[in-house]
Amino acid sequence: MINLEVAQFAQQVTSQNVVVLDVRTPEEFAQGRIPNSINIDVLAPNFIAEIAHLDKTLEYAVYCRSGKRSVDAAMAMDEIGFSTMNLIGGIIAWQESNQAIVP
Repeated sequence: MINLEVAQFAQQVTSQNVVVLDVRTPEEFAQGRIPNSINIDVLAPNFIAEIAHLDKTLEYAVYCRSGKRSVDAAMAMDEIGFSTMNLIGGIIAWQESNQAIVP
């Protein structure tokens, strides 16, 4: 896992080989998300089973609300062979930096 500040994360998520992964709850995800992100709730009991279906040849830019859950998710993903990047400060930091959010 690589920890990235907002500017670095914003640059990385433009790559075609990067999947933006929101690990918040579906309710949080519905309130606004980083464009092109997919949602898999790290607190769900089937989180590991869900991420196991993802393509390990891609990189994953992981975020949550404040950066805590995304660290846990990225570490779990790294343990099973994924390459991950974590957004320091989560979507809160993203919004504070005036980055785009979509419904």
